[in-house]
Amino acid sequence: MAVDNFIVSARKYRPATFETVVGQQHITNTLKNANKNNQLAQAFLFCGPRGVGKTTCARILAKTINCTNLQPNGEACGECDSCRAFQNGNSFNVHELDAASNNSVDDIRSLIDQVRIPPQAARYKVYIIDEVHMLSQAAFNAFLKTLEEPPNYAIFILATTEKHKILPTILSRCQIFDFNRIRVEDMAGHLSNIAKKENISYEDDGLHIIAQKADGGLRDALSMFDQIVSFSGANVTYKAVIDNLNILDYDYYFNITDRLLQEDSAQTLLLFDEILSKGFDGAHFISGLSEHLRNLLVGKDTATIKLLEVSETIKSRYLQQSQAASVSFLLSAMNIANQCDISYKQSKNQRLQVELALLKMSNLQSVFSLASMPAGNVAAPNGEVKKKPDTSVNTPSAQPVIADDVNIVRDTPVSYNTTKPAQPVTAIPSLSAQSATATPSLSTPQTAAAATAEAPAEKSKIFIPNVHSAATSVKIPSLKELGKQVEEAALEEEDPYLKGVDQEAFTIDRFLELWTKYGGDLKKDGKPVGLYTIFTGITPKVLGPETFEVVLANKVQEAAFRDQRPHLHNFLRSSLKNFNLEVNSKVEETTAVRKPYTAIEKFQYLAAKNPQLLELRSRFNLDFD
Repeated sequence: MAVDNFIVSARKYRPATFETVVGQQHITNTLKNANKNNQLAQAFLFCGPRGVGKTTCARILAKTINCTNLQPNGEACGECDSCRAFQNGNSFNVHELDAASNNSVDDIRSLIDQVRIPPQAARYKVYIIDEVHMLSQAAFNAFLKTLEEPPNYAIFILATTEKHKILPTILSRCQIFDFNRIRVEDMAGHLSNIAKKENISYEDDGLHIIAQKADGGLRDALSMFDQIVSFSGANVTYKAVIDNLNILDYDYYFNITDRLLQEDSAQTLLLFDEILSKGFDGAHFISGLSEHLRNLLVGKDTATIKLLEVSETIKSRYLQQSQAASVSFLLSAMNIANQCDISYKQSKNQRLQVELALLKMSNLQSVFSLASMPAGNVAAPNGEVKKKPDTSVNTPSAQPVIADDVNIVRDTPVSYNTTKPAQPVTAIPSLSAQSATATPSLSTPQTAAAATAEAPAEKSKIFIPNVHSAATSVKIPSLKELGKQVEEAALEEEDPYLKGVDQEAFTIDRFLELWTKYGGDLKKDGKPVGLYTIFTGITPKVLGPETFEVVLANKVQEAAFRDQRPHLHNFLRSSLKNFNLEVNSKVEETTAVRKPYTAIEKFQYLAAKNPQLLELRSRFNLDFD
């Protein structure tokens, strides 16, 4: 009993006409129209990734050119003498050369000699040169003249996967056709047609996985298809595909994403450990997780759902899970996964990199909750949000006490000389820099109430406290006089947006905390290191309750600080809720003694102290290294 030899699907189902070429309609239509209209170029260049149909289209074009009974749709008939000779492989008018193994000058000279012979019983003589980028420099130069001025019956079809390696002089003499990677949907449809012809049962999810794994190459997809058919006994299922091709199951990514959304860090790490125990690499996992998060983000918008190159079953799961994840969570998680992918290969502890990324993702929801919490609220250990208690009207406010020549502020209660209770009034903004007499800031209703309790004799005076005095009590100006000064200050205020804003007192500790935080933000944003060192190495001096001065070493630092000063003011004023705050700069240049750094400088420095080193060096002929 004769047994037929097995023919792989890539050869058995190789397209024989333009219509059967998968996913390259923009090229096949152009070639058919050029042949029908007799507008064939003297040289074609087919370029693109492997397995997309470059050599197949070259052979179909070579057969169609010499067909004596061309069909109305531009296809070859397959029945004339020329078509049959081509199909049998004994056509004298079609020559195919593999440039990967025939790349010398002698091979090209032999080809040029054949070009001189006219075609036999046909219009054209077609030369197909595959992997043309493998030709040597001398071979390209030998081929150049013939390609530029070939006989009118000669047509050259060049195919390559690396167009950038071909000489520009060759490219300029060819019509260039760029082949696309074949879409997953087209590839899965082609595999399903082959499965039906071969009576092979299949699942759509399994064929989609094969198509995705092929990465746009149909030949790779057909090779994997034959492998799965042999493995599963003509039953191509999703389970058989992921087991045989060593592909991480979709379920793992869906489960891990569910755990991340639930902030279940422990179960997330256990799932990752299970993935590693099955032999999958951490880089493979984090790359797949990035793709999964991307698909979830794509599935949140109906306009981008078509970008999901998966089967309908998996697509419905993506749409379902995408509704549970916010856009901010997906974007942040994708960024974390991308950073992990970048640093994975450089890390000595690669597993820790992935686990750290997963832990960051599992805590994103908590971070978003804290970020959206109103100012003044705090999060209790049990997750409850506690509001900051309101300050009672009768509670004395804490005023900053400034020590001489020391950048420290203590919160010390200030006692007021009150003789009778006062009714609460609206908070009054603090005086602007207009009064240079160091008038104390009033930021709470209590201070206004205390002002109304002053004696009539004090109404026309503004008391200026002595900051050098050890006393802790100050007199407050009357409410009437204070209101007049506030109105005058408001009229002269330059920024209209700050008028009528209640100012709040703050401590120097809070100011320094924000000062350091601003420097840290500059470092994260990639600002120059010199600018960052101003905020980490220099502590501002306190000149007044709302005025500070930073002493800089040179004018370069001053210029950098001056450019950053408006942004710094916006940050500090909005954070401290005090728009009278000012930070000025002053330059005090110092002459620094240059220290020896190089080997020669160090030797000269030591030799100046101990001249015997010079004698030691000359006696033993020592070098500085």
